[in-house]
Amino acid sequence: MLTIFYDSACPLCLAEMRHLQRLDVKSAIRLQDIQHPQFEQRFAPLTKAQAMGRLHGLLDGKLITGLDVTYHAWRLVGRQHWVAPLRWPIIKPLANWGYNIFAKHRYRISYWLTRKQPCPDGRCSLGFKSHKEG
Repeated sequence: MLTIFYDSACPLCLAEMRHLQRLDVKSAIRLQDIQHPQFEQRFAPLTKAQAMGRLHGLLDGKLITGLDVTYHAWRLVGRQHWVAPLRWPIIKPLANWGYNIFAKHRYRISYWLTRKQPCPDGRCSLGFKSHKEG
């Protein structure tokens, strides 16, 4: 089981979570919105500030971050071949560097790619399978 702490205010991030949900036929991924008002109370010691800095996940009780979360999410839905190169030793450092830039500027990059602004109230809905957001 993988729990992903995602930013629902980020249009591109939200689109990826929607895509993962559609592919998650085994219910192997649980999504938790870091914009939820009780996020910090529910997931201490992980703070919203930490979660806003980079993608976090819990994989079988172990905290993982960044592209490791992305890799395991796509692995669990049977699409690891899409992201496996990001974990190859020669590519991994460059991919992590690129991910860190994306994480820092995700709202701007999201807008450039989707032409959607961050959600005005800071929290959007996934629109389906909301029981996973719990």
